[in-house]
Parts: sequence; structure tokens; C-alpha cells
Amino acid sequence: MLFHGILGYIDFIQVSRPKTRNLELAALFAKLSNVEETNQFDGDAISTPQPTDKKQIHSTPNDPPWNIWMAVGVWVFSVLAIVIIPSIFLLPYLLTLRGHVADNAQLVEFIKSDPTAVFLQIIGIFPAHIFTILIAWLVITRMRTFSFRQTLGWRSGGMAWWHYIAILFVFFALAALVGNYFPEQENDLIRMLRSSRSAVFIVAFMATFTAPLVEEVVYRGVLYSAFQRTLGIPIAVIIVTLLFAVVHVPQYYPSFSTIFLLTLLSLILTLVRVRTNNLLPCVILHTIFNGFQSMLLIFEPYLPKTVFSTEPSAIILQLLK
Repeated sequence: MLFHGILGYIDFIQVSRPKTRNLELAALFAKLSNVEETNQFDGDAISTPQPTDKKQIHSTPNDPPWNIWMAVGVWVFSVLAIVIIPSIFLLPYLLTLRGHVADNAQLVEFIKSDPTAVFLQIIGIFPAHIFTILIAWLVITRMRTFSFRQTLGWRSGGMAWWHYIAILFVFFALAALVGNYFPEQENDLIRMLRSSRSAVFIVAFMATFTAPLVEEVVYRGVLYSAFQRTLGIPIAVIIVTLLFAVVHVPQYYPSFSTIFLLTLLSLILTLVRVRTNNLLPCVILHTIFNGFQSMLLIFEPYLPKTVFSTEPSAIILQLLK
């Protein structure tokens, strides 16, 4: 009996061992399969990362995706565009006058006073503005990588409607005071506006609808953003304020009161950019200012002689670049 019991136990072990091994192998295979599937999933996740929105990366007004040299390049291009493109528009007309202008001095005077010559120069500013905003857009968005509005700051930044009114009221009051003691002197802009009413209407349109956007994008947008990040806010404010004023000196010289007010306007707009960390309030303030001045230009013949309308360009600080 004992012998038969031992033989039965051996037979049971031999019969049950393959089954146990099969179960162990099956469990091990399942674990290996699970690990392999998990590794494959993880590998796929690593090799194919989820797409990210590049427009949300490093595209804030005070941390722009361009440096000082790129900003200066945009500014230089804007200045050259204003000088060269209107001259290209004017050149064919000047060629028709060959032999009718005696010397360079007479030619310069003709360009500043002849209605057709003035009209062609002003018209040439429109494509200059278009090319400038296009180049600025390419730099700001880095070839459509970043958001144009997000990078410049297209929010109010805490500016309420009454802030604009208060700023403009103080500025115009100061402009009237300066104009009372230091009247505006004859300058190139006055002569151009006197050439024809057509010139007045074109300048008024451009001053309201194109100049504020283009100039704010270049100065308080591209230039200030790059300078403040690298050199700090005080130096950036000084540089941008002076660059904006210096570019306009040739138009208003020797009217030093106008140049002073132009510099003050530039400082105010730059400080608004500092305070709000956004460009939109600067564009709005600049547009309101130029729009008001444009209305004075258009209705000047029908207005009484005041400090604002004694000259068509009195205290007009920014109409042309």
C-alpha cells in the first residue's frame, strides 16, 4: 500500500507539473506582453509629442522675440521708406519739368510749394506705411510664429476712457500756453498744407488712419520693447522719445515750440506704454490726438482765428513722418 501510495503521488506530480508550468508561462507571457505594450505606448508618446501652440511662447510685450539690432533695423527701414518712396513718386513729374527749374534752391522751393509735387509726395507716404507695417509684422511675428497682437500688447492695460480725455486736455492746454508765448514759425509742413486743399484732406486722412498705427508699432512697439528688455525702462524711454522727435525735426524746423511739443507728446505716449505694458492705449491716444488735429485742419477756413487755427499746422505734432 505504501509503495502504491508513493507511485500515485509521483504520477500526480508528473501529471500536474506541466499544467502548473503552463499556467506560469501564460502568466509570464501576459506580463511581458503588458510591459511591451506599455513601452510601445510610451515610445509613441515620446516620439510623437503633442503639438504646442508656438504663439503662446515668449510673445509678451516686455519679452519680445527680437533684439535691439532687429528693432533698429525696422526703424531705419521706416525712415528710408518715408524718404525714398515719396521721391520715387515725385521723380516722373520732375522729369517733365526739365529745363524749367534753374538751380537746386529753386527746385527745393518748387517741391515744397507746387500743388502737384506736394500731392505726389503725400500720396507716396501711403505705400511707405504699408511696407513699414509689413516689415514690422514679419519681425514681430517672426514669420507667423507668434501672435502680432499678443506680442505688442493689445489690451487696455488699465486705461479707462476718462484717462484719454484727461491726458489730451492737459496736453492741449499746455500746447495753447506754449503757442501763446512762442508762436509757431514757418516750416515745411505749413508750406505743404498751404499748397492746396487736396493736400489738407490727404494729410488729415493719413494722420488719422495710418500714421498712428505705423508709428506706434515702430516706436513704442518694436523699439521700446527691445530697448527696455536690454537697457532698462529709463534708458528705453529716453531713446524712444528722442528718436521719435528727431525724425520729425526737419519738417518743423525752425519752429522750436512745435519741436518741444512733439517731444512732449512722444514722452507721454512712451510713458503710457510703460504704465500699461500694452501698445493699444498708445495707438488709441495717438489716433484721438491726430483725429482732433485733422478736424482742425479740415475746418480751419471756417473757424475763428485762435491759437489752434492761426496756422493750419499749429500744434500739429504728428501728421507726417
